[in-house]
Amino acid sequence: MRMRKKPNLDTRMDNCTALMIAEPRAFKGIWRERFPDFAEIRLEIGCGKGRFTAETAKNHPEILLLAIEKVQSAMVMAMERVQSEGLKNVRFIDADAAGLGEMFSKGEISRIYLNFCDPWPKSRDAKFRLTAPGFLRSYADVLPLGGEIHFKTDNLPLFQWSSEMMESEGWVLQAVTLNLHENGSVGVMTDYEARFAAEGVPIKRLEAVKTSSTKDSSAGVPPRLRNAALSDARNC
Repeated sequence: MRMRKKPNLDTRMDNCTALMIAEPRAFKGIWRERFPDFAEIRLEIGCGKGRFTAETAKNHPEILLLAIEKVQSAMVMAMERVQSEGLKNVRFIDADAAGLGEMFSKGEISRIYLNFCDPWPKSRDAKFRLTAPGFLRSYADVLPLGGEIHFKTDNLPLFQWSSEMMESEGWVLQAVTLNLHENGSVGVMTDYEARFAAEGVPIKRLEAVKTSSTKDSSAGVPPRLRNAALSDARNC
């Protein structure tokens, strides 16, 4: 469901200007030079309302967390949350994840977080999934060897499909679970995750590690996706 535009959105965005990277393309190749006080730079794709963003940054003051979000009505709430907590190690980018290669050079990002992304269930829309081969190769372009994708979802068909795509693209999967919070809450949750967990919906999670066999954009055009429809059920 499309999020409605928030009241006074422009004013609220302006009040958070200090947290924004207005021209991320100008930082390509020099992110570490611009932010030398941090041990590493991590990227969250689709930060939503910012619960995961703020808590992760608070738990890891040694990292710079970049949060990409293309829905301003969600991002402004995340920025206000970070601002209210006085966090200095978060920056926001108003952009589409499809443009990562224009913003980052190889190895500039150490870890990518993908939390509860849109499953795009129809086969014809599979290329828009953030775990489709085209996106996976763009992540490989900006991560170093050993760099990781941390992926969480409530959608079992998406999780299974994503796992298959990652393995076929040369990522090594670890810490795979179909019920992350089975024995109590684990790690930092998103707002969606907290709600799903409270409802008893199993949360799926994995870590995908880049190796020398992982395909990046130099591997050429990703394969065309066929018969890639997902079930609408969360837990089939």
